[in-house]
Amino acid sequence: MSAFLNHVAFGWYPYLALTVFLVGSLIRFDREPYTWKSSSSQLLRRRELMWGSNLFHIGVLVIFVGHVVGLLTPVALIDALGVSHRLKQETAIVVGGLAGLMGLAGAAMLTHRRFKDPRIRNNSSFGDLAVIVILLTQLVLGLSTIPVSAAHMDGHEMVKFMNWAQGILTLRPGAADLVADVSPIFKLHMLLGMTIFLIFPFTRLVHIWSAPIWYFGRSGYQIVRSARPMRSAEARR
Repeated sequence: MSAFLNHVAFGWYPYLALTVFLVGSLIRFDREPYTWKSSSSQLLRRRELMWGSNLFHIGVLVIFVGHVVGLLTPVALIDALGVSHRLKQETAIVVGGLAGLMGLAGAAMLTHRRFKDPRIRNNSSFGDLAVIVILLTQLVLGLSTIPVSAAHMDGHEMVKFMNWAQGILTLRPGAADLVADVSPIFKLHMLLGMTIFLIFPFTRLVHIWSAPIWYFGRSGYQIVRSARPMRSAEARR
């Protein structure tokens, strides 16, 4: 039974979460384009929002990039570059820990702001409240894995997660078996992470797709014309 549940959680569930994440995002963008926004409440308690949002987004962005690079870089490539598994794990603990603390501080401020201010809470949907709590919980779980990782610095556990993630993306059979014996705290962190992908299309998180990365590479300038000359011309008539 335990082996079956592990296979469902880490063999089937990742594909369900990724499918809903991609297909659901496309359907929402096509059918409900006017809901494709972050529903900002920046006019209320702006100072707390500024600090909380900046800390949260910087921390989460570093964590996300670190997870993508750390999990999806082939083990053979890391070995070929001469990077030891111990060094990679130490780097992940230090950088991930600092980014996690930043993200946690920001998420705590945003959670306090959204729940404690009656005006913001009354203008928040259930999804808005649930998402910030889920993200806060995920950051706590991620930081909780650091002491477990520090207990075995040989990098062996880290390689398991890398092989699992790459096995899922390459449709490799038996990928779930690679993480069958890892610490429960890692499993909770992984399950909640996949659940965030699952609920992504149904929440305000979809605004991530609209990040204006293209802005930095655009060509030309935006032309802005004043309406005053037009009014003057009309007045002369």
